[in-house]
Amino acid sequence: MKPTPDRSTPPLPKLEIVLKCDSVGSLEAATTAIGEIAVPGMDIIIIHSSVGAVSKSDILLAETAGRVIVGFQVNVMPRLEPLLREHRVDVHLHDVIYSLERDLKTLAEMLVQPAPDEQIIGSARVIALFKSSRKGIIMGCEVSDGSLALGQHFRVISASGPVYTGVIESMHLGDTSVQKATPGQRVGIKTKDFSRARIGDIVESFRNPPPGRRRRWEPTGSILRK
Repeated sequence: MKPTPDRSTPPLPKLEIVLKCDSVGSLEAATTAIGEIAVPGMDIIIIHSSVGAVSKSDILLAETAGRVIVGFQVNVMPRLEPLLREHRVDVHLHDVIYSLERDLKTLAEMLVQPAPDEQIIGSARVIALFKSSRKGIIMGCEVSDGSLALGQHFRVISASGPVYTGVIESMHLGDTSVQKATPGQRVGIKTKDFSRARIGDIVESFRNPPPGRRRRWEPTGSILRK
């Protein structure tokens, strides 16, 4: 008789990465090193690994997961920088295994730990998406806690962590423009430069921490050489 699964403990948040290395030997060494990284409250999972330079297919795959590609002794194929920015996928390139381990651990810690002195004002869940313009969308959101208001900073959080940060510039309740939304209300928030939200994502409004304090990590579409 099979044991009954323990459903009392929810699964840990995941940082899902794509791993690229210059050789099979390097791939095995990097995979082992990543498997030994321990961050309480966060799982680091390699969803795809292969030998060779970072390619377009790697970017499209990472965009569906944690939006980060980790490269060991490899480069990015030419002319892919615009695609990285479009899909907000970061590439972290390393030449030393220790640097790779330290970088991924820091990244995972930034996802699991709240930013110092940051105050969460309200949260909502994305329940519908509407086309707004060529690049933007309107996120239909149901407020669950606190409040959302014009001028507040907000972030969109997917299953793997924050994927977008902006300022609430317009908010509508039906056809009526509103200044503030409270729990139970359903409002539309327009974004002009982000079109990759998904139903089920969380919208979180927050007050900025003091300048110089570390924020939560979010991808920007950059190539970072460590």
